[in-house]
Amino acid sequence: MGLDQPGTADLAPPAVLRLAGHPLRWRLLSELARGDRQVHELTALVDQPQNLVSYHLGKLRGGRLVSARRSTADGRDTYYSLDLARCGRLLTDTGAALHPALRLAPPAPPALPAGPVAIQVLFLCTGNSARSQMAEALLRQSAGDAVAAFSAGSHPKEVHPHAVAAMAERGIDLTEARAKRLDEFAGHRFDFVITLCDRVREVCPEFPGRPEPIHWSIPDPARAADGYPAFQRIAAELAGRIGYLLYQISNKPHSEAS
Repeated sequence: MGLDQPGTADLAPPAVLRLAGHPLRWRLLSELARGDRQVHELTALVDQPQNLVSYHLGKLRGGRLVSARRSTADGRDTYYSLDLARCGRLLTDTGAALHPALRLAPPAPPALPAGPVAIQVLFLCTGNSARSQMAEALLRQSAGDAVAAFSAGSHPKEVHPHAVAAMAERGIDLTEARAKRLDEFAGHRFDFVITLCDRVREVCPEFPGRPEPIHWSIPDPARAADGYPAFQRIAAELAGRIGYLLYQISNKPHSEAS
């Protein structure tokens, strides 16, 4: 049988290879794997014209590797996010399409660093009433003693009862949680500072020790029209993002004690 037999040489490569295989699109995916970005930020990071970056973002959105959300700080801006879970599924299918032995196995849980000082993570949003509270609780549940998780808000208000209920569904008790002001953590050393709100990202202060900044553009569930289901959706999104964050944490060296 020759190499040109039907069903082999005429097979098109999987769509994810055509999408991600372009050098500029690969760079955009690599930047978005670190956190959500606006188009002008991506333009600066990849040093390419904005119209070219927007064109390739459109291709990635068409392939549902990347999604877009309007900024809650300025509706004229848009944040782009990488769907890591979909990328993982497509890469798994790509390997299997080439040969069954190349189907990717689910990754092992990350080995979180052990040491005298836990990795320090701060989550920030405006009110510290829902998103950042849930993220703090989910990370504590997932990482245990390897991570010290905190949350705060630029304009804190009472923890939302729907956030308490959404966490209770996941076996987490937030009934004693309190909202904290951002300035309570002035001078504290963190390894990661993660902003969950577009507004708070714009006012986030610098922290000592050069923590890694990450932005997740997540809408406030308290403003959603459907009420409690929005909190459930945000809890699920946060849980997914934190699952991937654990791999970043596993590769992060410890900061000095606070």
